[in-house]
Amino acid sequence: MPTLTELLAEYQSVVLGTQGSNGYPFSSYAPFYYDGEQVYIFISDMATHAQNIQTTPRASAFFIEDESRSENIFARKRISLQCDVTSLSRESERFDTVMKHFQYKFDATMVTMLMGMKDFNLYALKPIYGEATFGFGKAYHIGGEKMNALVARTGESGHK
Repeated sequence: MPTLTELLAEYQSVVLGTQGSNGYPFSSYAPFYYDGEQVYIFISDMATHAQNIQTTPRASAFFIEDESRSENIFARKRISLQCDVTSLSRESERFDTVMKHFQYKFDATMVTMLMGMKDFNLYALKPIYGEATFGFGKAYHIGGEKMNALVARTGESGHK
């Protein structure tokens, strides 16, 4: 069975769900880097999703198969992670390490330019719960010691 690292390798961006100050959900997206345990996003404080996670440090991270590649629009492959969010200081060693991965994964010149903008901050999304669906009857929980493994669902009845 593939790991979350293998499954997320084909994605460059994550759909974020955050809670707005009005209590309503807010959806957006951000490029991400995944290290096998946490999803990292580097976003501007001016963005609504950044303001939301600063106020309420929880988010949903959603990865979904491109519609044009899906065999069945009703059964798109998808992974949803419910996460606790923390901010990483620019002075931390972890910040430097993660940003090097961003530079490698994406356009290094663009990432370097964004790093020069002081309103951009790095956030770590640590999964606390998750689900993955790969078609009808192919649903899993995300679990394991580092919340990065597919776990078969048991005791649940399928489609009737």
